[in-house]
Order: sequence, then structure tokens, then C-alpha cells
Amino acid sequence: MTRRILGAVSLGLMAVASQAVAQDVETGAELYQHFCATCHGIDATGHGPMAGVLVIQATDLTQLSGDGGVFPTARVVARIDGRDPLVSHGSPMPVYGPYFDGQDTSMKTPEGQPILTSQPIVDLVAYLETIQGG
Repeated sequence: MTRRILGAVSLGLMAVASQAVAQDVETGAELYQHFCATCHGIDATGHGPMAGVLVIQATDLTQLSGDGGVFPTARVVARIDGRDPLVSHGSPMPVYGPYFDGQDTSMKTPEGQPILTSQPIVDLVAYLETIQGG
């Protein structure tokens, strides 16, 4: 009886955990439009209204997968959450500060390596993956 209860509780916790780390592309698209499109452009090609005043031009985010076709999840997360800061932003990206902070959430790279970051970043990365090759 105790094993059944423990098993049911374990399954329930796994279900909740998997829901908590789900990637929401729609939320990611909304975050992109609100926080990123000013520099990277609505179409994410790097031609947003602020692109002309940046010291270093905004990246074409539709080409992150490059010729190899593998999305660089770890590199993108590190750029967004500030582990790999960009001089052109004047500070760790995003310049919007703590908005992207939050409870650590795990996501995996294409190689299966887990990365801890926040849920908004997980959602934003999920959206960026959908616009590759555009």
C-alpha cells in the first residue's frame, strides 16, 4: 500500500515538474515583441528601429542555427541571462534587468546538457528556435 502511494506521489510530482518547465512559444513571441524587437526588429533580422544607434549591430536572430542547423541553446541562454554579456548592450543582456530573473527552470541543449535559467528565458528561446532559417 505504501509503495502505491509513493508511486502515485512520484508520478504526480513528475507531471507537475514537466508542466513547470514546458516551453511556451506563444509567450516567447510576446516577450520577443516586447523586449527584443526594438533592436532586432519585428522580423528578428537585426533591423529594429534602434539598430542604427547601436555600437555593435544587432544580430540576425533568424540565423542562429547557421549552416549546421543546430540551434545553439547554451550560447543563446548565456547571452540573454547575462552569463555572456555583450558590450553593445552596455550591461548584461537584457538591459531590462530583473524581468527575466525568476525561479530556476531546467532546459536541455540539443546534446541533452541541462541548463538552469528562468521560465521567461525558456519561453523566449523556444520562440527563437521556431524562427530559424527565416
